[in-house]
Amino acid sequence: MTTPLKLKVNGREVAAEVEPQTLLVELLRGPLALTGTHVGCDTSQCGACTVLLDGAAVKSCSVLAVQCAGREITTVEGLARGERLHPVQEAFVACHGLQCGFCTPGMVMNAVGLLAEWPNPDDNEIAHAFEGNLCRCTGYVNIVESVRQAARAIAEVSR
Repeated sequence: MTTPLKLKVNGREVAAEVEPQTLLVELLRGPLALTGTHVGCDTSQCGACTVLLDGAAVKSCSVLAVQCAGREITTVEGLARGERLHPVQEAFVACHGLQCGFCTPGMVMNAVGLLAEWPNPDDNEIAHAFEGNLCRCTGYVNIVESVRQAARAIAEVSR
């Protein structure tokens, strides 16, 4: 038995039929073909599947698709405006906040959520916000610097 579902993904209205147990990450990667959201662990430990749900960073492997009815989802594919990357994406590139890239979409989405809530986080706040995002390659130093640079860039644009 499937359930009809309407939600907004990356600024556009979408409709889907989902099984009640379908996870948001499965909907995004499957029928919606938004494969930038990665599946890393299926246990909400790694954060590779992080997206924004009504503006807040959530692990999409821990949310049922039906819980998102009428809500707004933003994936890493929805951050850029045309050819212009989001400031967080630009900062991750400029500061080398990625290596293999597998965790990067989740890291970027978590950073966007963090900076929306705390525009000028200190290093402890950044570290705390990223406790649920695992990276096996970078050592996090450049990820933290990416968040700092993105915060500065966003603040500059807001002036």
